[in-house]
This record gives sequence, structure tokens and C-alpha cells, in this order.
Amino acid sequence: MDIAITGSTGLIGSALTASLTADGHRVVPVVRSAGRTDSVRWDPSSGTIEGDGLEGLDAVVHLAGEGIASGPWTKAQLRRIHDSRQQGTHLLASTLAGLAQPPATLLSGSAIGFYGDRGNDRLSEAAPAGEGFLADVCVAWEAATAPAADAGIRVAHLRTGIVLDRNGGALGKQLPIFKLGLGGKAGKGTQWMSWISLEDEIRAIRFALETPSISGPVNLVAPTPVTNAEFTKALGAAVHRPTFMPIPRLVRHAPLGVGDLLESLLFTSARVEPDALAAAGFAFSHRTIEDGLAAVLGTPPPSP
Repeated sequence: MDIAITGSTGLIGSALTASLTADGHRVVPVVRSAGRTDSVRWDPSSGTIEGDGLEGLDAVVHLAGEGIASGPWTKAQLRRIHDSRQQGTHLLASTLAGLAQPPATLLSGSAIGFYGDRGNDRLSEAAPAGEGFLADVCVAWEAATAPAADAGIRVAHLRTGIVLDRNGGALGKQLPIFKLGLGGKAGKGTQWMSWISLEDEIRAIRFALETPSISGPVNLVAPTPVTNAEFTKALGAAVHRPTFMPIPRLVRHAPLGVGDLLESLLFTSARVEPDALAAAGFAFSHRTIEDGLAAVLGTPPPSP
């Protein structure tokens, strides 16, 4: 297949590019600055994209967007997070809709932030949107793909959970702390965390690319979400360190913009389940948090 990828240098995009390329697929990066000769240039903020480079491709995987945790949630940063997703996605979807030979498939990034803070509720793809900034962003992000769907392109929204990788994402930031024996649960630790190993994230995206029946929202999470306390215990065991240093819920006293970010990252509860993937026959390599951590850390899984 010939597949264009936005966000191809990020944690997920780079791993997806490597996986597809290794299997003989042609990847066309969609980038802001001049790069490889087969790349497509775009600038979502100015509304420009080299649409001709997308003509006749088999699929587009859209992963670009301002990092949620790339800085304090000031008003300017919140606007960047929103606009990088809504404007970029609308530009891409509108461009694809206007091509003479558009790709048959658009897999567009989203996140389980769509569901908001939902306590112990079990959340399938049929669950309604939640409340809060991230939920609003995800709703606008997914809605921006409408021009592509209206043009007959198969569109799937990849609602990704916490991606486990030792070199990036949330786990990459936590590992040094836990290895020092300074890790601990956030607050009471009862909030649910819906996670997926990077390997399964890439396998699930490729499965969605190759499965024509998949469209609409798709939860990219492992089938066994865990509480924050359970995750903390499993990560401490994986690195052979105690986890006696709880993170107090003092976000209201944090500096401007930091409190809302910490609240979203540490204390939001989302018990998300991958019903769409299960119904389509996807088989996870890492179903439990212990197996997932063992895989990404390169350590033996615990004995049953």
C-alpha cells in the first residue's frame, strides 16, 4: 500500500512508519518543512497543503497535533492544542474530498479524552462524549473529518489510550522516578487508566487499515484497564522498587496552567474497552498491564 502519515516523527508515527516500511509499504510523510523528495508539505495554520501528493494513495493516517503535555495549559496553549487538531484535520479531510482519486481510507487520530472523567463507568465506542476541555477537543477533532466521510472515504477515529513505551509518552517520564523508588499512586489511586502497549497500538492501526469493516470510533486500548493504584503497583514490581510516595491532589495550588494539566493527566478516570476491535477479531499481544510493562521494559513477566 501507499500510505501518507501526518505526525510521522512522533512516538506513534515513527513506529508506524518503521513497521509499514519494513513490510514493503510506501510511506509518504506529510510534513511542515521540506524533507524527503516523496514527502508532502503542509501548513495547517495557514491552510495550505500539497494535495497533488495525496492523489491516488491507498490511505492516510492522520496523527499530527500539539502535544497535550507539551506545556502548562495557558489560554494560548489550550488554543494551540485545539486548533492544531481541528484546523489540521479539516484541511486534510477537505483536501482529500476534493481529489480526483482520493485515498479509500482515512484513519484520523483521536483520544479517550473524548469520554471525559467518568468514574467507574464502562465505556465502549457507543458511550457519549464527556465534559471538559479534552472531551471538547476530541469532539471537534472527530467532527472535522466530515468532508472526507461525506465524499465516501472510509473514516475511522483512533481513540487512543495511554501508550506504553519506555522511551516516550507518560511511561517514559515516569520510569526515572519509579527507578529511584520515588513512584507512587496519584491521590487515592481509584481512577481508571486505559492503556495499550506501543506494539499493540501499531498492530491495531495496521489492522484498521486492512479491515474495511472498521469505521467510526475505535478505542485503541487493551482489554484490561487498571486503576492508578494497580498500575503503580505493577510498574514498581517491574522495576523492583517500592512505591510508597503518593502524589497528593494539590492541583488547585499549582501554578497557573499547571493544575488543569495535572488534573487531566493524573486524576481523570476513564474505564475504556475496545469493543470495536474485539468485534472485528483483533487479537492483543499484551492483554494485562504486567505483560504490557514486561514487553516495553524488556523484563520477564511475573509468574502466574
